[in-house]
Amino acid sequence: MCTGKCSRFVGLSLLPMAFISIIANLLLIFPNGETKWTDHITLQVWLMSGILGGGLFMLCPSCNAIRAGGKGCCGEGCCGNRCRMLRSAISSIFGGLGSFYCVAVSGTALNDGPLCNLNNQTGNQAKWGYHLKGLENSYLFNKTSWDDCMQPPKVVLWNIVLFSILLGIGAIQFVLCAIQILNSLFGVMCGDCRKKGKNEG
Repeated sequence: MCTGKCSRFVGLSLLPMAFISIIANLLLIFPNGETKWTDHITLQVWLMSGILGGGLFMLCPSCNAIRAGGKGCCGEGCCGNRCRMLRSAISSIFGGLGSFYCVAVSGTALNDGPLCNLNNQTGNQAKWGYHLKGLENSYLFNKTSWDDCMQPPKVVLWNIVLFSILLGIGAIQFVLCAIQILNSLFGVMCGDCRKKGKNEG
C-alpha cells in the first residue's frame, strides 16, 4: 500500500474517533443525563481522558496524517512528501501518548467503579463513595451489585458503557498511531510511492 494512502486511511479513521471520545467524556460529566449529579462524579471523569487524550490530542495526528496523504509538500512532490510524513510521525508520537492516557484512565475507572450513594438520603445521611471498588467478585460481572448504588440512577451502567467506549477507542487509536509512526518513517526514508504531479495518495 502506498504510504500516502495508508496515512490518509489512518487520519480519516482517527478523526471521528476523536469526536466520539469527546462526546463520551462530556456525557460522563452528567450521570444518567442529568445535571444535578455533577458534584458527585469520579476523579477519572475530571481527568478528561476522552476530551484530552482521546480527543484534542488526536486532532493534530489525524489532520497531519490526512495532509500526508495529500499531494507532496514541495510543489509537485519534489521531496516525495517527506516533509509531511516527518510531521505526521512526530505528531503521531504525541497522539500515541494521548491514547495511552485515555486507556489508562478508562481502565482505572472501570476497575474502581462509579462514585455513588448507597441510599436515597441527602446531607449527612448520604453515603457517597466508591462502594463497588475492591469487591471480592468484580462488579463488572456481578449485575446484582449495581443495585447497591441508588444515586445517581443507573450510574453503574452509564459509567461502564461510556468508559468501555473510551477504553476501546483509546486502544484502537494507539494501534493506529503506532502504524502511522512506522508508515511515516518509511515514507520519510523512501518517499511516497506516487509519481510526481499526481494528487491522489
